[in-house]
Amino acid sequence: MNETARRPKVGLFVTCLVDLVRPTIGFAAAKLIEDSGCDVEAPITQTCCGQPAYNSGDRKDTRAIAKQVIAAFEPYDYVVAPSGSCAGMLKHHYAELFADAPDWRKRAEDFGEKVYELVSFLHDIRGMHTVAARFEGTVTYHDSCSGLRELGVRDQPRRLLKSVTGLKLIELPDADVCCGFGGTFCVKYPDISNAIVEKKTETIAATGASTLLAGDLGCLMNMAGKLQRQDIPVHTRHVAEVLAGMTGDVPPIGETG
Repeated sequence: MNETARRPKVGLFVTCLVDLVRPTIGFAAAKLIEDSGCDVEAPITQTCCGQPAYNSGDRKDTRAIAKQVIAAFEPYDYVVAPSGSCAGMLKHHYAELFADAPDWRKRAEDFGEKVYELVSFLHDIRGMHTVAARFEGTVTYHDSCSGLRELGVRDQPRRLLKSVTGLKLIELPDADVCCGFGGTFCVKYPDISNAIVEKKTETIAATGASTLLAGDLGCLMNMAGKLQRQDIPVHTRHVAEVLAGMTGDVPPIGETG
């Protein structure tokens, strides 16, 4: 008799925003990863991916953060993040931090090879093309810049969403256009950021969808805030919450009760 194949071991990179603002996304990600046939853990020693420091030009602190993250996740077969922005940082930018340190560069390259954004991991690596979830209503989907341009995440969430019972997906015009968040961009250039997100929310409202979905919490918080300030009645949720069927007891992002 053949021994049962070992289940892949996944390290869940929770992300700062998910940890501090919306832990439900982390639980939804863990459920989906387990449903795909993997064991999942969230290493307690993990920290920020280092992107704010990196984007601000602080390479010294970014290197220190990268070393800590790499060491925390080296025991795992895969590293999965429910964020294209964080996954892009982990996968593509760590190695370049260690151009003058060959040993760490090799560790960073090996680490990057096993990093995936959540939905692309489920669809492309684990072959999950349907989910056993229900969501009654119309939704539209925004493609975050990093997930789309750095990681090629576009068709995967749409294919999985089409398998959700009761859900009707309405395509968002200019879904690939930035929402204006851009991490520290919205702090450095608030007027430009506000103009970008205002155009985005007007496009969202024009779809007639009742719920906006995306794969990055930063983007969702930015758009949710603008929608509320404009009194546009569109809810916002992370795509993982819908795919995992974990929306019943949790209000949409930025809403209470």
